[in-house]
Amino acid sequence: MTARPPHVAMLATPGMGHLIPLAELARRLASRHGATATLLTFASTASATQRAFLASLPPAVASLRLPPVDLSDLPRGATIETRMSEETARSVPAIAEALTKMETTCLVAFVTDIFGTDAFDAARAAGVGRRYLFNPTNLHMLSLLLRLPELDASVPGAFRDLDEPVRLTGCVPIPGAYILSPLQDKGDPCYRWMLHHAARCREADAILVNSFDAVEPEAAAVLCRKQETGRPPVYNVGPLILTETDTKSSPRAACLEWLDRQPARSVIFVSFGSGGALRTEQMRELALGLELSGQRFPWVVRSPSDEGAVSDNYYDAESKEDPFVFLPEGFVERTKDVGFLVASWAPQIGLLAHEATGGFLTHCGWNSTLESLVHGAWRADGGMASHQNAVMLAEGIGAVIPVPEPKRKETVARVVKELMAGEQKGAAVRATVAELQKAALEGLGEGGAATTALAEVVEKWAT
Repeated sequence: MTARPPHVAMLATPGMGHLIPLAELARRLASRHGATATLLTFASTASATQRAFLASLPPAVASLRLPPVDLSDLPRGATIETRMSEETARSVPAIAEALTKMETTCLVAFVTDIFGTDAFDAARAAGVGRRYLFNPTNLHMLSLLLRLPELDASVPGAFRDLDEPVRLTGCVPIPGAYILSPLQDKGDPCYRWMLHHAARCREADAILVNSFDAVEPEAAAVLCRKQETGRPPVYNVGPLILTETDTKSSPRAACLEWLDRQPARSVIFVSFGSGGALRTEQMRELALGLELSGQRFPWVVRSPSDEGAVSDNYYDAESKEDPFVFLPEGFVERTKDVGFLVASWAPQIGLLAHEATGGFLTHCGWNSTLESLVHGAWRADGGMASHQNAVMLAEGIGAVIPVPEPKRKETVARVVKELMAGEQKGAAVRATVAELQKAALEGLGEGGAATTALAEVVEKWAT
């Protein structure tokens, strides 16, 4: 009788930025280790974009949508982190039931990300012996999370009020004001949730991180190669980025055709991720800055959010209104020879990988960082998602050029031109990215660091 392949259940908390790397981890387990996987997703994120993405995955990676839970009691301004945490906590019975029904599938492990730690209770109730935490961001974020209970006790007020940067062993010093905004207000339920997850992440048998040693060498030396009492072992298994998909759309295909007509490395790709939303004024300055730069650009244009929330599209990657009506008057006509506008977001595999793409102007999210490094695209960061990432990437390894405040059209134009053709900062960033691209690809190859790390995790399933 042929033994059944090992099966892994994975909880994907809301957001394409969480789902995509977890799905890629499942894909890699299937292709390299013969495993099968089931992605558990929430009803709140059953958008057209997510459904199309899930449908594109190979047969070895299935998906199961959890039943909806009532979140109507949460205040209208509840943060995304609070909503994700509450949805997970309220779904524990449904998760436990789903895992229990997988008993006959040779279920060997349960994986959840950092906002789903309460799902460990579901895995324990279902008798799943191995429980892993997946960190979709970097080692710097993990280091901060692991130290958060200690910092909570030692920092009386908000991080933004600290006179000195926050110093974590192996990490770039981060100014307090640049620490993730959910950790700035100790009175907000979001902060308490983050503290809750920080304590529970130590319950994991191991922590898998979507990063690689070359991009955070000192942090990797501390977290991945040194064991600390009371802390789970840490494995760098990245970069986990979207590698292939069957998802296609006319705008995307047309953009690729446009790229085919551009010179090599002449284009800067502009996108603020699956959930990013600029304010109307930011969108206007960005458009005028791109025009002023004179550089070629494809731009994934999203309808703006004048409430200032950069994550208004977090639960649904579709643009809420026609985004082109918010562009400066005459912009489309004036830039028709050098620009290409895409009105909806979709996993943009071909754009960054295309030989015409040289640069990437984005929001400093971690997924976009890894995508650009794997494809060798030079980075300019608006820093609108994470100033913390921007500091780490700019000051730690010199892999990006930040767009400084105020983000006016002249500033945008100057940074874009420097990135694409500059002989100082631009040249240095281009050289650094080339080195990191080589390291990332080597790590993903046979015998590479990421491949070896994941194999070490899988070996434990046989014991």
